Amino acid sequence: MTIKNEVLIRVYVVLAGIVIVAAVIFFQAFKVSVKQGEKWREKGNEDYRQFRVVEGERGNILSENGSLMATSLPFFDIAFDPNSSAMRDEDFIANIDSLSMMIATYVNPDLTAGGWRQYVLDKRAEGSQYIPIVKNATLAQKEMIANFPLFNLGQYKGGFIAQRNYERRRPFNMLARRTIGYTRVMDNDTIMVGLEGSFNKILQGGQDKVLMYKVSGGNWIPVEDLSTIQPESGKDLRTTIDVNLQDIVENALYKAVKQHQPKFGVAIVMEVETGAIRAIANLGEWNPKGGIDTGDYDEVYNNAIGSATEPGSTYKLASIMSLMEDGYVKLDDLVELDSGRANFYEEEMRDASIHYLDTTTVQRAFEISSNVGIAKLMQKHYAAKGNEDKYLDNLKKFHLNTRTGIEIQGEPKPYIKKAWNDEDDWSGTTIPWMSIGYEVTCTPLQLLSFYNAVANDGIMMKPYLVSEVEEFGEQIEKFPVKQIGRKRIASKETIKNAQILLEAVVENGTARKYKSDSYRFAGKTGTTQLGYKKIKNRRRVEGHQASFAGYFPAEKPKYSCIVLLNSPQGSYYGGKVALPVFREIADKIMDSDIELFATINDYPKPILTRKQLPDYDVGHRQDMQTVLSYLDLPFENKSTKQWAVIRATESDSLKLLTRTIKENLVPNVVGMGLRDAIYILENLGLQVELKGYGRVKQQSIKPGTKVRGQKIRIRLG
Repeated sequence: MTIKNEVLIRVYVVLAGIVIVAAVIFFQAFKVSVKQGEKWREKGNEDYRQFRVVEGERGNILSENGSLMATSLPFFDIAFDPNSSAMRDEDFIANIDSLSMMIATYVNPDLTAGGWRQYVLDKRAEGSQYIPIVKNATLAQKEMIANFPLFNLGQYKGGFIAQRNYERRRPFNMLARRTIGYTRVMDNDTIMVGLEGSFNKILQGGQDKVLMYKVSGGNWIPVEDLSTIQPESGKDLRTTIDVNLQDIVENALYKAVKQHQPKFGVAIVMEVETGAIRAIANLGEWNPKGGIDTGDYDEVYNNAIGSATEPGSTYKLASIMSLMEDGYVKLDDLVELDSGRANFYEEEMRDASIHYLDTTTVQRAFEISSNVGIAKLMQKHYAAKGNEDKYLDNLKKFHLNTRTGIEIQGEPKPYIKKAWNDEDDWSGTTIPWMSIGYEVTCTPLQLLSFYNAVANDGIMMKPYLVSEVEEFGEQIEKFPVKQIGRKRIASKETIKNAQILLEAVVENGTARKYKSDSYRFAGKTGTTQLGYKKIKNRRRVEGHQASFAGYFPAEKPKYSCIVLLNSPQGSYYGGKVALPVFREIADKIMDSDIELFATINDYPKPILTRKQLPDYDVGHRQDMQTVLSYLDLPFENKSTKQWAVIRATESDSLKLLTRTIKENLVPNVVGMGLRDAIYILENLGLQVELKGYGRVKQQSIKPGTKVRGQKIRIRLG
């Protein structure tokens, strides 16, 4: 074979290979572009061009008077596209120096003006279409940046990109934060808490699908200016929270938890007549295992609604009401206390404090919160006679077996055992221990609803947190006040006696040290042993729970309130830990609302006329002369001083005699009207307290006593 033939063969082989490869390439190109063309075009569009969801502004959550408790504020992620398709090179070159100077001066000083210029030039050369300028800019900042050189030409000619985001803000910070709640996406799952979660469908705005294209860095840029797109906004919620009362409650509770260091503290204030929750505070340990916030407290979990515990002595109200409702006891009946110790089968029960009383009245046993007294009555009338179901039925009648139905999710059902049910571990000691608040559980809100019903003369109201839905300030839905059940939770007589008992606890019982001289309140202390266990001959308690539930003012209740501290350190009695918080809350609410105090003349107008001549009436002499002359009553003036007394003689005539008022000596003001008496006494430096209406009938300091700035009490009649 010649060299020529050998070369030709090699050329033909190479040519054949090229033809085969070209054929394969042509076939694949035909397959991709024709047969699979639509598939790959759609795939390309999906990867680099998509309709993406943009959400509307979330609705506001308002307080009872319209103050913002949660709102959404717009923030903007500002970026620059230096390779925008509509941007002209001459515009870029003419403005890049000024733009760099503005960014470095007013937005991001991390780079100098020269540094920003070079950075933008480098990114433009790389073909980048997304240069971050600033994140979370306010609306004012966004408007300022939009007017920078080059940016003021718009999104396409100027490469200006503004992507709007909404951030949830709470103007009152910690106040009712856990009750207001939040929504959060974690691991593709949306967590919904509080009112934000329960009313999410109402609060969330509409959604628009916006066409966007993908650029370098995985960023998505809207084809249109995203800041001009306005999906439908969400609707607003008006709550029952009074921010002033919430502030009072939150601060009072915070001071208590800082002092006593419990696991958590709860305080709720409810309007008696409607069930509207005016304040609700939940403070729990924040970061207890370490960190800079160790030992501080925050709104971590809504224990007021979501935590059911054994209530302890506050539950005694339900037990004593059951006994009265079934006609087993009256307040003046006698009960044996055995000096505060008694055995129920093999279990010993003790009173919390030593009193050495063997026998006392039912009312007194309740006032001093005697465990033994209440348990003995319950054992006698329910357990010993096999009447367990009567007691359980009464608890159901009091609605202590059902949820309140509050709008927030996570409320557990109260736990009440079924009689002689093995699964419930019922035993012979269940009734006495249930009667004092053990072997049952309920949340603070559920227990407060019961006390609120007692304050409301037996009418139980459904607690609620949201009163209406609004749109652009106009009401579009109102949630009505609801009564739970058609009847009172107990008879009028039982309710009245229950009110007497709760007032007596404050006047003479375990809450007497904190009664007020300015107003009257009613309630019950509670101290619960947590994690109680009996090990051989000793008892182990893991902690305590202090509580106080009640209402104020006692004569005409406006608010009910419960305070609970779980596992406080040091002192743990309800009367020493929870009651002071209740008292502080009640004091400040009473001081802030003058309408809660009865007016001086809040009684029927008295009939002061009489069909006889005036006698021993004392007053200013000239005033008396004017009145007697106007009434055409003849009189003889024998007074030469400023003050005079009228005397009726046997001959049916009147005389004006002198009433002497000496400086530095307490005068005789009996017979004077209130205005004259106060004028004289206060000008002499005396402090006046009064009672009744009409003219002065009595005075507490004897006339002629030397004035030393004393307090003088006068009784009118």
